[in-house]
Amino acid sequence: MIKLRDKYFESYIRAEKIKQTIDQMAKIVYKECADEIPLFVGILNGSFMFAADFIRAYPGQCEVSFVKLSSYQGVQSKGKVKQLVGLTEDVTNRTVIILEDIIDTGTTLEEIYTIFRNKKLKQLKIATLLYKHDVYKKGLHIDYIGLHVPDKFVVGYGLDYVGLGRNLNDIYTLTIPTMTNIVLFGPPGAGKGTQAELLKDKYTLKHISTGDVFRYNIKNETELGKLAKSYMDKGDLVPDEVTINMLKQEVERNADAKGFIFDGFPRTEEQAIALDNFLTEKGATINGMVALEVPEDLLVERLLKRGETSGRPDDQDEDKIRNRFNEYQNKTAILKDYYAKQGKYYGINGVGTIEEITERLTKVFDKL
Repeated sequence: MIKLRDKYFESYIRAEKIKQTIDQMAKIVYKECADEIPLFVGILNGSFMFAADFIRAYPGQCEVSFVKLSSYQGVQSKGKVKQLVGLTEDVTNRTVIILEDIIDTGTTLEEIYTIFRNKKLKQLKIATLLYKHDVYKKGLHIDYIGLHVPDKFVVGYGLDYVGLGRNLNDIYTLTIPTMTNIVLFGPPGAGKGTQAELLKDKYTLKHISTGDVFRYNIKNETELGKLAKSYMDKGDLVPDEVTINMLKQEVERNADAKGFIFDGFPRTEEQAIALDNFLTEKGATINGMVALEVPEDLLVERLLKRGETSGRPDDQDEDKIRNRFNEYQNKTAILKDYYAKQGKYYGINGVGTIEEITERLTKVFDKL
């Protein structure tokens, strides 16, 4: 799943399928035009990728030109077409084949027929990659159709949403995310676990703590738990693949959840990419990374105080605590840049009472 401006899109037609379709179309056209040199005319802006790939796939000699028309604003067709750039080549007694990215209502196609009506062509043919049969309103002939698609708004492979998405290799369709997924982030002692427990009830989300998932799998001696323990017993780090598979199983066990709060995962950029890929397969995405930001010295005080009752040795030694912060900064804090580039990073002041911090988090969660 991807986000363009304010809307989400999920992969609809893969690049491999697009290529296969274009190769087949090019062969059919060549079979019918092998005894002449056709002029292919691409309709800009949308058809530039389709036209480029079609021409590369065409096995014979040909000429290429372009005209530019406009009929879209946002996700709705305006129903009127304005010619921006006309054809300059002499097309008298020639076969002209229009390369269109998509034909829906037929308004653009009607304008194309108007443009060429008095050009004294040998013949005019229309080739479109996508054809919305449910909304086509004109009686004009379409010679070559790549793929029939329902009445969905699509982007990618030359098609755009408010100027974005033309460079995507796949074709995507408009969707509404069905889950809210948030990465709750912060250094040791920042209070992620406490806040996650409060927020999961408020927003009816499932709280997934990496530590809890590990303990569950190890305690119940699952295959993944045994595998993780084999690394831990040798003093080795558990590979990302094992951790990711544990998280995947936890998500699958709660398939009816409205969404998830991920606590303690991802810890590396590799894990973040794997999580993105997994959620994309489910038609979902990470809505935001919400990070509790607390000064290190204050966190050291918190952890030392917690160590007085927790019994955890790593909470009772300041050097060990500082080492944990170093590891956090060196490995995990890089995720801030990863999510910031996607416009999904939200830093929250983590200093104050539990109630004050919850209120700050709530304001962000409400937006997400």
